[in-house]
Amino acid sequence: MAKVLRIFPRRTRATPDDDHTIVGRMPELFDVADEVHVSVTWTWDVPFAERLASAWRHVAPVKIGGPATGMKGEEFEPGVYVKRGYTITSRGCPNKCWFCSVWRRDGYIRELPIKPGHNVLDDNLLACSDNHINAVFAMLKSQGQPAEFTGGLEAKRMKPWIAEALNELKPKQMFFAYDTPDDYEPLVAAGKMLQDCGLGLTSNGTHSHRLRCYVLCGYENDNFEKAEARMVETVKAGFFPMAMLWRGKDGSRAGKWTAWQRTWARPHIVASKINEIVNKGAW
Repeated sequence: MAKVLRIFPRRTRATPDDDHTIVGRMPELFDVADEVHVSVTWTWDVPFAERLASAWRHVAPVKIGGPATGMKGEEFEPGVYVKRGYTITSRGCPNKCWFCSVWRRDGYIRELPIKPGHNVLDDNLLACSDNHINAVFAMLKSQGQPAEFTGGLEAKRMKPWIAEALNELKPKQMFFAYDTPDDYEPLVAAGKMLQDCGLGLTSNGTHSHRLRCYVLCGYENDNFEKAEARMVETVKAGFFPMAMLWRGKDGSRAGKWTAWQRTWARPHIVASKINEIVNKGAW
């Protein structure tokens, strides 16, 4: 069998950890392979990925790909480009958000054969057909680990039956998004559906970390006051907010935002802020 080495510019929680995975280094004396695949997720890592590809060509023929290259995603192979336990059951998204490359790269939603995993990375699972969503939930029930939806769930596509099904799964965490002003009313509605099913608040009435929401901040014409208001609105909608800073293709972001973002990205600090909001009666 051909030996294929997979090279990644940086390690993330989803990076594979098998013997054929190498992270962020040039080839060494005893590296051998029949083929080398350089996989790059973030556009700001592309220059380093290209340097890696150039260096590894001295070992074996190299292919470079991944989301940052604009490469269209095909069928998902468990454990190859993401760690086992993660799964992707669909590609693409029907929305055309100005800040997102998914629809440009992968087009409208495409349902894939469902492969096992407990952490779903789909860009927009809820845009899939009801039959596909039900099949994904059935697969998750068989995994022996709490489900996670770190790829994100779109609030405006939440339905009562989906909320009920999620409650049956008792997922470890679900991520939603508050990117633009028109995301807020659907977020409130989704939060209510989920809380009505028993998700959202813990048994003692405190805010749960299970319902999480990324809040886009730091883009053109945004400011700290507006961003802070969106974080508070997210709490009121029933979600644990996490600030996500807008970054350019080169990874740049306004320096003034970095310190602010840390105060809304670290769970223990965010939990303290949520308590303040509740105690002030802003709930």
